[in-house]
Amino acid sequence: MTTAPPFEHRTDLEIIDSNAPLVELQHASLMYGTVLGVNDVHLDLPRGAYALVGPNGAGKSTLIGLITGALRPTLGHVKVFGKNPCNSRHVLRQIGLCPASDLLVHGVTPRQWLKLQLQLIGLSTKQAIARVDETLEFVGLADAQHRAINTFSLGMRQRCKLAQAISHDPELLILDEPFNGLDPIGRHQMTEMLVAWKNQGKSLLLASHVLHEVEQVTQSFMLIFGGRLLASGTAGELRRLLADLPQDIILESPDRDRLASKLSGQPWVRALHRTVESNQLIITADRPLELYQCLAQWSNGDDPITIERLTGSDGDISTLFRLLVSKHRGERAYQLSGTTS
Repeated sequence: MTTAPPFEHRTDLEIIDSNAPLVELQHASLMYGTVLGVNDVHLDLPRGAYALVGPNGAGKSTLIGLITGALRPTLGHVKVFGKNPCNSRHVLRQIGLCPASDLLVHGVTPRQWLKLQLQLIGLSTKQAIARVDETLEFVGLADAQHRAINTFSLGMRQRCKLAQAISHDPELLILDEPFNGLDPIGRHQMTEMLVAWKNQGKSLLLASHVLHEVEQVTQSFMLIFGGRLLASGTAGELRRLLADLPQDIILESPDRDRLASKLSGQPWVRALHRTVESNQLIITADRPLELYQCLAQWSNGDDPITIERLTGSDGDISTLFRLLVSKHRGERAYQLSGTTS
């Protein structure tokens, strides 16, 4: 993986304030008629790499629209690098956007497409050509630069979108569902490119509905659901949060009845259910972490209980959102790392 090339021709760009926060949202809300797309989001992000994680329809693309200036908040304020992105062309030139929508241009090659984009921001033909060569090499499309984009596979079109987003060397790269539709090889290659970008000290905001896809790129997460930021923190912190929320845990054990007897007296067990056709025991636990601690103790005691299989909700992002919403609907978001409220 090569390093993304630096931008050598920035004489027409205003130097942004290096001390300004990356993104600031002050109680920002956006309404589509009577529908809330983003609901009272307060956010203060220093420069770095972040993942915006939430199920489809959670408000990720709407929030990205506010950050890129494509949408104006109904209430509140949005700033990027200390300025309103809606009326600052200098800020917009520091943002690279890789949208979720597919790149559908017919009869145009990546070389022609990128050259046009760069000339539109004021580069000369010579400068644009030099930058196109460097960018296509970085995203691995140098050998396909003269093929029509509409003949590309989905993975190649994703690379082309990434090339478009970074061709002008932005300070902030924003990607909306960049892993959608990619096979395992394509996902790995996309991850490598994003890690290479981040390792240059550039800022990154990556929106996805799958937690494990973005863990390899960054450990700073923000969870969004129903237009609200519910929690922020590292992947480990989010998993610990999940472990502290009520959830169902399925155990398979030849000692199921003895295990059920031990659990029935615990104050943090809400319900027990024995399945008819197997040795499964379904436990609804208010504090799963205490359950795990007891299971570890009982399986190593003088009269150990055998546990053949344990299935929980750890790592299941849809379960995490459901639990957070049901327990904390209407409350401010968890502050695991102090970035959201």
